[in-house]
Amino acid sequence: MQITYHGHSTFRLKGKNGMVVTDPYSASIGFEMTSLSADLVTISHNHADHNAADKVKGTARRKNPFIINQTGEYEIGGISVFGIKTYHDANKGIERGTNFVFTILIDEIKVCHLGDLGHLLTNEQLEDIGEVDVLLCPVGGNYTIDSTQAVSVVRAIDPRVVIPMHFRTDEHDVNQYGDVQTVADFIKEYGGDIQPVAKLDVDKGRLPEETELVLLSKI
Repeated sequence: MQITYHGHSTFRLKGKNGMVVTDPYSASIGFEMTSLSADLVTISHNHADHNAADKVKGTARRKNPFIINQTGEYEIGGISVFGIKTYHDANKGIERGTNFVFTILIDEIKVCHLGDLGHLLTNEQLEDIGEVDVLLCPVGGNYTIDSTQAVSVVRAIDPRVVIPMHFRTDEHDVNQYGDVQTVADFIKEYGGDIQPVAKLDVDKGRLPEETELVLLSKI
């Protein structure tokens, strides 16, 4: 299975049985999303920087992508998705509403996309998520957990691989994202010195034994 990063919280997971796109965004964030096709699209919450499903085209397998924007269990074309309810803030959704965390089983790899998680996870939520091979984790703060909280969430989930998302870049609209931390802030908090790579190929039999931090460059 191959993972590519398309900015903000958008990833494409390309497996043998199909493709999944997570949280596609509109140009309102300051830049355009690259053209993407998918069999499935997951939407963590109904904000314009995460719910632009109309930007994603279908594939030869499906004329239009199957949209998942609620909790529950789904199985589409050999790809399984399980969604649980969390919150977009630390006050149980009072400030920004709900957020759905999706775990996606594709090519025997379990990928967890945290969306705009705004709080530390409860023990019950951690049990619902279960074991994770690849964690896609927001790190920028302000709208989501910040870099310090993200490190705590990563340690609680204990994935084999963690990939940061939802951090400020030079392309982001400064009026909206000026108070969001950069990925460098997270890397400093997490520890280590890594260079971005264009894509990540994940094989179930070759996963690292200890959590490995991977930084993907935006396509």
